[in-house]
Amino acid sequence: MKTRVEIKEEAKIGVRYQYGMVLGAFLLFTLLSSVIPGIGFLLLMPPLLVGYSAFSMKVFRREPANINEFFEAGFQNYGRSLAGVLWMYLFTFLWMLLLIVPGIIKALAYSLTPYILAECPDVEPTEALKLSMRMTEGHKGDIFVLFLSFLGWMILSGLTAGLLYLLYIGPYIQTSMAGMYMELRENALEKGTVRREELWPDAPASA
Repeated sequence: MKTRVEIKEEAKIGVRYQYGMVLGAFLLFTLLSSVIPGIGFLLLMPPLLVGYSAFSMKVFRREPANINEFFEAGFQNYGRSLAGVLWMYLFTFLWMLLLIVPGIIKALAYSLTPYILAECPDVEPTEALKLSMRMTEGHKGDIFVLFLSFLGWMILSGLTAGLLYLLYIGPYIQTSMAGMYMELRENALEKGTVRREELWPDAPASA
């Protein structure tokens, strides 16, 4: 499994590889996230998040990505994207009502859900949450440290009134998280924590 430093380095390369497209997609994602009001946020944000997760995985792999695919990936199976992300939001919220620390731990456990929904079209919404929990078992600290490693960048971004975040840090973080997902997915498959046919039912059954 790649280290956090290796994941971040590959994410940097991916962002630079097609920076114009990456910047455009992130600005659009941020704009839509900011202007969608009330119930519209709950109805539209989940497929946008799934679509942007698919986009970020392509960026990390240095595959050509475009904004059309960003929308298609989340909206082509709208109900599934909506249900999966809303379940993730609901369970995280309920845990947060109990205590902040357990809520954060559960948020990390569920954090791979949008990537699973984006990459594995036959996985049911609630199953995506369960798979995320299994993939992150023993690695929630790795995800937390990954986010924590951007603290210095976030401070610099604050000094630029958020401009640095929009132009570079945001896409960099999102692409790094996509890389973390792919590493944890492969790690889970290698260890047998998750079977390939659970992600892709048409794949040959594991021995």
